[in-house]
Parts: sequence; structure tokens; C-alpha cells
Amino acid sequence: MAKFRQNHTKGDRGSAKGAGFFYGKLIMFTVVLVTLALGGAKMLSGLSLDDLASDGEGSTIVNNNERYYLPTSTTGNIAHHKYYSLSYNDRHEIPEWVAYELTAADLKVKNVKRHRRFNVDTAVKGKSASHGDYINSGYTRGHMAPAGDMAFNKEAMKETFFMSNMAPQSKEFNAGIWNKLEQQGRDWAYDNKRLFVVTGPVINDIKTWIGKNEVGVPKSFYKIYLDLEGSEQKGIAFLMPHADSKRSLKDFAVTIDEVEEVTGIDFFGELMEDDLENRIEATINLRDWDFN
Repeated sequence: MAKFRQNHTKGDRGSAKGAGFFYGKLIMFTVVLVTLALGGAKMLSGLSLDDLASDGEGSTIVNNNERYYLPTSTTGNIAHHKYYSLSYNDRHEIPEWVAYELTAADLKVKNVKRHRRFNVDTAVKGKSASHGDYINSGYTRGHMAPAGDMAFNKEAMKETFFMSNMAPQSKEFNAGIWNKLEQQGRDWAYDNKRLFVVTGPVINDIKTWIGKNEVGVPKSFYKIYLDLEGSEQKGIAFLMPHADSKRSLKDFAVTIDEVEEVTGIDFFGELMEDDLENRIEATINLRDWDFN
């Protein structure tokens, strides 16, 4: 899949920085490749960055030679928190993707009290958008890694309130069809024990900005679920217009390849062998996923 390599400045929304092409050295706590031949994988939370060493774009090596993988970054602006990682687009002050692990074990833990304070994320280059950018804008702070997915302890919950994890969403969309998809994902994690989740806005068609930091308002959002735990390894993606909808979630289901085409991001290129990746990303079978 072809990938975008440009990082645009706010002062030049129509052209790329001439010197802004670079490869992101990705460091992450998330996905560990167990056996490429079998396509098996697992994520690991809470690694110290001292335990990791870069292995080039899209991957890192841990001291014991196990590998941890992330989607590719079109900006090279990667932030790593204990329970998720993200690639930040400082042109629009929103993430291009947020990646994390969603497990049945974490979802079975009693939920902690919801965190309320939004914080600037100093882990991203140039810092993130601020809470004030959204005030009186007509848009809510839409979590890409949902607080509901990270309610198993206070630290995980608090991390979802970094402004780097937010993108502007209308109240109707955030509380409606998008929330319905988030809840469906948690149901699937219960059923499948462990899912890899990548979610974010589609950035390349933004025409509206809010706040002092000029936060881009996406026209659409995506969410991807990958199940490598069972014998029937599978994936499903959703591409949703940024608008209220009463339609079925099934109407927004697409292949992972389709989201890669729209975003220019290679989500799982280093996680699976080519044959497995091609099969999972190019096909979709709604019968593999329980929408009840």
C-alpha cells in the first residue's frame, strides 16, 4: 500500500514541507509478534521505553528479540503512553491513528470513576491542542481511544483524556453512531478475548478548523478491529461520515484495504505474513462478527 510521506505546516495547508519527509522511528508497548508462520500475535502493555530499541519504520525490537509493531506514521510524530500509542498530525492538531489492545480480561474489571480533566499532551512534538480550542466551537472532544475501553484502572482512564487523543466530533455523531460502534467493539472483545484496535479521523479532506490552535474538523472517521487470537483470524473496518445516522453499523463496514487507501496508512504490514495480511485486509465477512 502506498503511504503518504508528507508533514504539512499550518501556514501552508496546500503544499508539503520540502524538508518534511522523514521516516518515523516507532517505539511501542503494544503488539508482539509470537509466530509469523501462524500469524499469531499479542500486545503487551506497560513496557518501559528503556526496554525498546528501534528496528526501522513500523517496528521496534525489545531486548529479548521479540518484536512490537505499530501502523506506519505519515508524520513521524509518535507518542507512547502506557496503554496506547498514537501518531499525531500537528498540521491539524489531531491524531492520524491511535492503536491499543482491547481485551476481555480488562473489560471484566470493575470500571473506575470517569476522569474529567482534559490535558495537553507534551509527549507529542510541539505539544497537542488544548481544552480551550473546543470551547464554544460547536464540537465535542471525541475520544479516539474511548474512556470506556480504558476504564479498568485510573491511569489508563486518565490517559484517554490527553488532548492528543481527541478529534472534533459533533455531539450527535459522538453520542450516536460512533458511541454505538465503540460499544459494539467492547462486545466483540468479550467474545474474542483480545482485539487489536486502530482508530482515527480521515485527515486528507479537512476544510474546517476550530480554536486558537486551528484544530481540524474531520469529515469522516475510521475504526479497525483485528482478531488474531482464534483459529479463524479476521479483521473488520468501519468508515463513517462525520454525521448523525440511524443506519445499521453493517452499512459502514469496509475492508481494511479500503481504509488504507483513504488514509495512506499501512496498519498491519509488519504484524502478519503477507499471505495472511492480504487475506484479512482484502476481505470482509460480516457473519464472522456478531452484531446482535
